[in-house]
Amino acid sequence: MKIANRVSCVSLVAAALLSTTLQAQTILKRDPPASRLRSGQVVLVDDGSCPKGQIKELTGGSNRPYMTNAIKRGFRRTHRCIPKK
Repeated sequence: MKIANRVSCVSLVAAALLSTTLQAQTILKRDPPASRLRSGQVVLVDDGSCPKGQIKELTGGSNRPYMTNAIKRGFRRTHRCIPKK
């Protein structure tokens, strides 16, 4: 009996963890402001700028680029069109 209880408990915990990691990503209607998108954060934007059947994937960049010894640090916000799932 104890083994069955442990197995069911472990199964419940595993299901809870799996459901939180496999949440659907929210699709935005327009690009969020720079201050709202963290560096490296990825969001989907359906603003009609990509061809039919595709959606824009937007990755946040550095909000404060700076110069050190004439080398630019940080990176810009990037976007690309990916197939809709």
